[in-house]
Amino acid sequence: MVSEKVIIKNPTGLHLRPAGLFCKTAMQYGSKITVEKKSKSEDVTANAKSVLSVLGACIKSGDEIRIVCEGEDEEAALKEMVRIVEDGLGE
Repeated sequence: MVSEKVIIKNPTGLHLRPAGLFCKTAMQYGSKITVEKKSKSEDVTANAKSVLSVLGACIKSGDEIRIVCEGEDEEAALKEMVRIVEDGLGE
């Protein structure tokens, strides 16, 4: 299992279009990929391969998330997921 924290740079956060791109990228890997967001009131974990799960996490611009990858291609998956978040998710 590998993980890394990243800050959401997209001005709209992980809303429909960026969430779709995020999930489409996650589905290219065999690893289990989850997104964890900690806030004052609750901790949220979302399945990165499910648009509804990602949208339900209410991830906004400036939020810090942890991307967790677990499986045979976890290193490549983590590297790519972090890259697309840092690139702004097609903003």
